[in-house]
Amino acid sequence: MIHFPQLVALGYLATAILFIFGIRLLGSPATARRGNWLAAVGMLIALLVTFVGLGALPWAAVIPALVVGAVLGTAAARMVRMTAMPQMVALFNGMGGGAAALIGADEFIHRTGELASGVATLSPGSSVPIVIGCLIGSVSFSGSLIAFSKLQGLMRGTPVTFPYQRAANGALLAVIVALGVVIVAVHASIWLFLAYELLALGFGVAFVLPVGGADMPVIISLLNSFTGLAAAVSGFVLDNEVLIVAGALVGASGTILTQLMSRAMNRSLANVLFSAFGSQVEAAGEAGEAGDRSVHSVTPEDVAILLGYARQVVFVPGYGMAVAKAQHEVKELATQLERRGVEVKYAIHPVAGRMPGHMNVLLAEADVPYTQLREMADINPEFPRTDVAVVIGANDVTNPAARSNPSSPIYGMPILNVDQAEHVVVLKRSMNPGFAGIENQLYYDPRTLMLFGDARESVVRLLAALKELVPAA
Repeated sequence: MIHFPQLVALGYLATAILFIFGIRLLGSPATARRGNWLAAVGMLIALLVTFVGLGALPWAAVIPALVVGAVLGTAAARMVRMTAMPQMVALFNGMGGGAAALIGADEFIHRTGELASGVATLSPGSSVPIVIGCLIGSVSFSGSLIAFSKLQGLMRGTPVTFPYQRAANGALLAVIVALGVVIVAVHASIWLFLAYELLALGFGVAFVLPVGGADMPVIISLLNSFTGLAAAVSGFVLDNEVLIVAGALVGASGTILTQLMSRAMNRSLANVLFSAFGSQVEAAGEAGEAGDRSVHSVTPEDVAILLGYARQVVFVPGYGMAVAKAQHEVKELATQLERRGVEVKYAIHPVAGRMPGHMNVLLAEADVPYTQLREMADINPEFPRTDVAVVIGANDVTNPAARSNPSSPIYGMPILNVDQAEHVVVLKRSMNPGFAGIENQLYYDPRTLMLFGDARESVVRLLAALKELVPAA
């Protein structure tokens, strides 16, 4: 006969296995959905066996909480647009960090209450995980809320800086650490702990404020790893194996992804966090002259001729496509080109958009075949034999200054070599720079054609012009 502790242990083992295989399947767009389902089933098993192991529960409070959570999660999954997915990821990530901080706070209050009554003692072995978990969870919570606000446009996306900001943040962190040491080693006071929590929340805000929109994919990934670490620490606080395993997986994968994203921009994590990258925005004019250089503005009809008679076309999506919600129209344009015998591919830069995999998600929503999505290392050799590269709102990841200008802030960053194509068509509202605030040299290349306007409207006009040009086969 299997007793409850054995049942819980088996359930947690099954959960850990499903989490591991789920993450493994997330490595490919073709298997990502299956991996997501496996991980979701694992989480359901973890919830069920946890409830079984806890025995008697105040179900009058638990069941409404489960229902509300399920309704909110379902609504978010079905109603939130793919263009708003980065915001939702940041918000949900913050909720995870906040939950870990609340677990630590509850345990601290509970154990200090026992300490006051003489029932138990608060040893460093129990107080250290609580203090660390509350710090990491609080930073993840408040930092994710700032990231959400920047992505949602509730506050400006450029870095928020002030004189001696690094010193102030360092001093704040030192005060938090010192206060944590006092709580652990000297006096486990509720009031000291409240001050510790409030300062940790403030540090989370200060931590993300100087990070600009160009670096938001990295900060989302980093905060995700913080949430995983906070969950793992909560597992030690609660003596819960599945929290330790799940948190460790999330923390490790988030850390690895953060490193990969930083490497994709050829910048250190410290540079991403502390350089206030993008704070100096280079203002530029509309279509036409820009200093002693000029750009070549074209009409949709001009571009339709290029596309209609091309052999290979590579679409390069960026955040501009996401903002314009143009992914479905881009897919329809690609379909029309394929009917005319044109080979179509999509070039995906690791940091295009506002979160890792943002472009993959958007294009998958538009039913773009996975086989057409090509990573940077695979697609760059294709550009020299590409007739037309169509850049849709991807600014910094196509800037040749990363290769040729040692004084540029993005020098050394791996980019998509679209300038090596025979023709480059850029769909853009104006000549204003992207998140990094850096003027793109690509726009002044003689082979670059600028199609100004909203990306979705421009693609719709391109479709109409293409259909009038040559009948589909």
